Amino acid sequence: VQLVESGGDMVQPGGSLRLSCAASGFTFSSYGMTWVRQAPGKGPEWVSRITTGGGNVYYADSVKGRFTISRDNAKNTLYLHMSSLKPEDTALYYCARLMGPICMDYWGKGTLVTVSS
Repeated sequence: VQLVESGGDMVQPGGSLRLSCAASGFTFSSYGMTWVRQAPGKGPEWVSRITTGGGNVYYADSVKGRFTISRDNAKNTLYLHMSSLKPEDTALYYCARLMGPICMDYWGKGTLVTVSS
């Protein structure tokens, strides 16, 4: 199993970014997927998750209405579109594979998002 995140960058407050997570080594379409972030000096924070077919999505209150999770099962890729970014969104963003609704069994190495003027 391999998960590789990309798309992190430095952006100004109010900006947008799209993160990608390329999956390999397993049947991507059979697993729910999730994004988790960790801000400097803080613990991990769950951000969003999506079911196998993409029909159900869930968000943390802190990102609801600003972030959109999606997936392309034909490309084995998970996405996180982030808009109206705030300085408090600065974090290392990880994608993870889900075993059931909560348990994360494989993680990527993360991609850094910095929101600063």
